[in-house]
Amino acid sequence: MSDTIEKVKCLIIGSGPAGYTAAIYAARANMFPVLYQGTQPGGQLTTTNEVENFPGYKDGVTGPEMMVELQAQAQRFGTDVRDGWATKVDFSGSVHKVWINDTKEIHADTVIISTGASAKYLGLPSEQHYLNMGGGVSACAVCDGFFYRNQEVVIVGAGDSACEEAHYLSKLCKKVTMLVRSDKFRASRIMEERVRKTENIEILLHHETEEVVGDGQVVTSVKAKNRDTGAIVEIPATGFFVAIGHQPNTDIFKDYIKLDETGYIINEPGTSKTNVAGVFVAGDAADHVYRQAITAAGTGCMAALDAERYLASKE
Repeated sequence: MSDTIEKVKCLIIGSGPAGYTAAIYAARANMFPVLYQGTQPGGQLTTTNEVENFPGYKDGVTGPEMMVELQAQAQRFGTDVRDGWATKVDFSGSVHKVWINDTKEIHADTVIISTGASAKYLGLPSEQHYLNMGGGVSACAVCDGFFYRNQEVVIVGAGDSACEEAHYLSKLCKKVTMLVRSDKFRASRIMEERVRKTENIEILLHHETEEVVGDGQVVTSVKAKNRDTGAIVEIPATGFFVAIGHQPNTDIFKDYIKLDETGYIINEPGTSKTNVAGVFVAGDAADHVYRQAITAAGTGCMAALDAERYLASKE
């Protein structure tokens, strides 16, 4: 083996609740995990101002604070946390090969993929401004809807997830305005009927977001354009929710790991196992349903335990 190749027992690709939890369990099992944080250290949660639904934080916690604490806990047990991200893999043989930043080559007995998924946004400058400010733009109604109780919000999307999130918000908010770019939903009939029958959901078909309006700090309204007439309507709102899907960060694995049609990793039901022996998945890279910090952490635990058992079977 070349001196430029590093051999590790457990390599964790990606941070966030899944990666750090996997690291905690792997380190406590003397697997000496090496974790590369990826392009967004801490994952999606670092863009979340307030986290109030993670057990153990009775007064809530910010996403970045939680990630700092999870990282420190993983390091306390000996996890080697490093900057960098995986740029290429080769899982064709018995040795799992991973390249970091296109230069460093690592051979790992086990690999835990926790690269997550990235929420899709519209890309409007105003949307990105208030997203970065933490002042009213979100891609997760279940995570952030609580902060908009008895307020008016706008949600963009036309699929099942958008309908589900709109219905969820309707239970918390005074009014939910749903912007659907086309003249029809992409959602299943039952989900469409559910939002249509909800009294405080207003559906604007053939409307697209023109601008997210605010005072520089927080959102106050949303401007939408009628794609038929060109007319602009300004909708009072303190929250703007984007539900146009997520993109799993799994592209580098596609030649070796089985993915579904949208790119999520397919794991063996009830486990974290992928189709490649010794390679496991945790968190949103395989989860297109729940996408919560607590479920990601749970699958991180599963992945570490599965990896430990895999190594034990090789001894």
